[in-house]
Amino acid sequence: MLSTLDRRKAHRKQLNMTIEDSVWVDVKLLRVGLYIELDVGWMSHPFPTGSFKISSQKQIETLQSLGQPRIRSIPSKSDPDPAAEQEAARARAQAAALDERQLAALREKEQRRLRTAALAAQDRSLVVCERRFGESVRLYRKATDQVQTQPKVVAEQCQAMVGTYVSELLDHGEASIRLLSEAAGDKSSMHPVNVTIVSLLLGKAMGLQAGELQDLGVAAFLHDIGKVNVPDRVRWVEENFSTAEYRMYQEHVAQGVNLARAMELRPGALLAIAQHHELADGSGFPTRIKGDAMSVAGRILALVNRYDNLCNPSRPATALTPHEALSLIFAQLKTRFDAAALSAFIRMMGVYPPGSVVQLIDDRYAIVVSVNSARPLKPRVIVHEPSVPKHEALILDLEHAPQLGIRRSLKPANLPPSALDYLAPRQRICYFFEQAPDPESPEPAA
Repeated sequence: MLSTLDRRKAHRKQLNMTIEDSVWVDVKLLRVGLYIELDVGWMSHPFPTGSFKISSQKQIETLQSLGQPRIRSIPSKSDPDPAAEQEAARARAQAAALDERQLAALREKEQRRLRTAALAAQDRSLVVCERRFGESVRLYRKATDQVQTQPKVVAEQCQAMVGTYVSELLDHGEASIRLLSEAAGDKSSMHPVNVTIVSLLLGKAMGLQAGELQDLGVAAFLHDIGKVNVPDRVRWVEENFSTAEYRMYQEHVAQGVNLARAMELRPGALLAIAQHHELADGSGFPTRIKGDAMSVAGRILALVNRYDNLCNPSRPATALTPHEALSLIFAQLKTRFDAAALSAFIRMMGVYPPGSVVQLIDDRYAIVVSVNSARPLKPRVIVHEPSVPKHEALILDLEHAPQLGIRRSLKPANLPPSALDYLAPRQRICYFFEQAPDPESPEPAA
């Protein structure tokens, strides 16, 4: 048992701990639930004990009547202060709201950064495509100037350019057909570049090997080279041609074959040049052979050549949209082209080839600017968004927008004026290829 001395020591120790744990409270701030320690003798107050938890307003009034300005309180034994809790809750809510605003600001800043980066990458890719298209146009002009005097030099330069394209298409995985802005140059120089790019993409889609693609690409680039030896007025066929003029126009094929021999092109390329106006039903020229007698490269070239001439005729007023051109070929001219080539072409270009003006299922207007040749049903589009300046418009990949789709194709003339100005449909359709975007990569919000 503890001695009296030990008990006193223990009481003193407990008292000291209580004092160390206590705080002074102004008597005006006393509240129910506060645990207090009275520092007066038991005869100086009416309470059974000097240490207790305030349980009523009456006790508070009694304590305030004792004449002490402040009373010691033990926070660890007191009930929480509701007012303080409310204030703390308000403070926490304010802090959370501030944090959320800060987070929202950070998210917005990051979205702006991603958008800026996407726009920069988008612009860089377009600039590269247009630069390379322009280089190819200039090479073709040079070829027409030099082919009769330096045929082997021309052949070497064209082979090198096509070889680069073939390597890129075979080495870089999936490719997209990219619509360019209005390219400089006339039809004579733009047409062979367009035909080359689309023919190579189609050849790849049909499984042609590197050597076959090389011959196809050279033939596509030089298929009209024979026009340097025909009069300017008959270089592009017109409905009002006389019989004599139409025959002069047809001569460009034979002239092209002669120049191809002078350039010492490989047999595959030479044959495709000779056949680029032949048709599967035997209605073509110059020899009226049928599709089974044509080379694969000749069948591809005949189809792509016709498609580009429909999109880019000599008289722009008669131009068809890419969607219309594809629809016409499939609906009315299908028997004139190789079935396998046409089927692969439609799969590659999609229902709405680049350059098509469309209306989305949410009624917004858009222009198709890129089609992944392996995923043609979900093209990439620029959408008319009045709230976004047109120079800041991001390309929207419908692959990443499953809730969106294309409702219909439109002629540019049927667009509202604001959408027409914003989307700026091309009078001349120019294509190049670029590496297809990764379908797994998320895009910044448009």
